[in-house]
Amino acid sequence: MTTLTPAAAPAMPALRPRIGGLTAESVFVGRSLRHSLRDGESLLMAILLPVMLMLMFTWVFGGAIDPTGDYVNYVVPGVILTCAGFGAASTAVYVAGDMKAGIIDRFRTMPLRASAVLTGHVVASLLRNLLATAVVIGVAVLVGFRPTADIWGWLGAVAVIALWILAITYLFAAIGLAAGSPEGANGYGFIILFLPYLSSAYVPVATMPEWLQGIAEYQPVTPIIETIRGLLMGTPVGDTAGWAVLWCVGILVASFVWGAWLFRRKAGRR
Repeated sequence: MTTLTPAAAPAMPALRPRIGGLTAESVFVGRSLRHSLRDGESLLMAILLPVMLMLMFTWVFGGAIDPTGDYVNYVVPGVILTCAGFGAASTAVYVAGDMKAGIIDRFRTMPLRASAVLTGHVVASLLRNLLATAVVIGVAVLVGFRPTADIWGWLGAVAVIALWILAITYLFAAIGLAAGSPEGANGYGFIILFLPYLSSAYVPVATMPEWLQGIAEYQPVTPIIETIRGLLMGTPVGDTAGWAVLWCVGILVASFVWGAWLFRRKAGRR
């Protein structure tokens, strides 16, 4: 009598270990930086637009707004935040482009954290924007900007600027995930770029209509601009620094959570 031996169960394929450390993040940062270098037009416009805006407000409107000639010292902090907004807005387009091209679906089959993709876009945008900010400040000095800050004032101003860039870039990354196309992401992001114009960036809040002063005073951009202005010009900052940090951290946390949720939902991560 022949004894039948049960067939061995097929071996389960070994699961690939998840990439540890910051390896995935560094790879995606490099990828985003290479894309930025190839898209030289966007980087150039992120620098030229704020510079042109500063020159226009300084040379065209500055004499009417402040005949003393000190308007350049007032307007530069607002232009810096406007520069950050223009630069960060491109992140929404890049993320939406990745979603539309389907590359995110390929990334999700790899053993890496979902946040690594967004982190790559955000860190690359932060580096681009800090470079653009340095160029804008350099041009501002050439046209008469004379900050009186010491080394600690400069370090504080750069820290606030970097924190704002980080927060708004994560927000634009989330908008890129939420948008249906790069064109839609560009349109949604353009709405946020109007915030500096409804703040103390270009004129004091007290000069606005009374019904608009409350909006301008209590929106996030105004305390951030006032903090940067105070740090660069050596004037008292008061409690605006605390509000600036709170706004930046709040926007950053909310955008990070929203972006992670959108990535898992749209890219199928569970």
